[in-house]
Amino acid sequence: MRILVAEDDQVIADFVSQGLREAGYAVDVAATGPDALKKALDGGYDAAVMDVMLPGVDGLSVIEQLRARKQHTPVLILSARHTVDDRVKGLQAGGHDYLTKPFAFAELLARLQALLRRSAGTTEPTRLVVGDLS
Repeated sequence: MRILVAEDDQVIADFVSQGLREAGYAVDVAATGPDALKKALDGGYDAAVMDVMLPGVDGLSVIEQLRARKQHTPVLILSARHTVDDRVKGLQAGGHDYLTKPFAFAELLARLQALLRRSAGTTEPTRLVVGDLS
């Protein structure tokens, strides 16, 4: 599965992308809003992790532009903005979930997996078994 991580803080982007890769996902990183929008429109991602405060174009505007272009990629908003109004704006812009910084990677991963299950129409984690390989 392919995940787009849109995050301008290099330390956070590296942390999230490394953790997602270790969890078995293919990850692309965008450091600006315009780059995130271009990659999301070109990429065919299964989900995206989107920071709100991206340079160039903010993350909420990126999500709104994706939705206006009929892109329904599930988006987990990851932001330092933490008020109820901020979370409501993020969800109303088209985000599927909202996680505030600082965060635990385990929670980010669990929320992302839940988004992927919902978008695929499944309720249980998928487990493939071939011989003794699981």
